[in-house]
Amino acid sequence: MPEFHAWTDGACSGNPGPGGWGVLMRAVEGDAILKERALSGGEPETTNNRMELMAAIMALEALSRPTRITLTTDSAYVKNGVESWIHGWKKNGWRTAGRKPVKNIDLWQRLDAAQARHEVTWRWIKGHAGHAENERADELAREGMAPFKPPAAARTGTGA
Repeated sequence: MPEFHAWTDGACSGNPGPGGWGVLMRAVEGDAILKERALSGGEPETTNNRMELMAAIMALEALSRPTRITLTTDSAYVKNGVESWIHGWKKNGWRTAGRKPVKNIDLWQRLDAAQARHEVTWRWIKGHAGHAENERADELAREGMAPFKPPAAARTGTGA
C-alpha cells in the first residue's frame, strides 16, 4: 500500500504583501514514486503565516478520500498551532489564553476541518536547508506569488 506525503510552504513579498503557497504531494511505495502532484496559488495582499496555513489546507483538501498522510512544513507556526495551540483555542471559543481572538481564525478553522477527514502525521523541518522536497514547495509558493507581484520596474521605482 502506498504512503502519502506532502511538503508545504508559504511565501510573502512584504508582510503583508503579495503572497503564495506551494505543495508537493507524493504517493510512494518503497523508493518508487507512484504519483507526484504540484499545487500552488497566491493572493495579492496577505501574510506569510496565512500562506503557510493555505499550503497545508490545500494539501489536505486536495485528497479525494480519507487518507493517512505525512505533512511536512517548515512553519513552526503551523505545526505548533495544529498540534498544540488549536486544542486550547477551541476549548476557549477560538480565543487565545490571553482571551484575544485567534489570528487567522478563518484558516485555522478550515485547517481543523480539513485534517479531521484524514490521519495526519505532522513533521517540521528547517526551511532553506537544502531539503529537496521543501525547496520544491518553496519554488511552488514563489510561483504562486508571482502573478501578484508588481513588475520589477514598479518595485524599484525605475522604468520608462
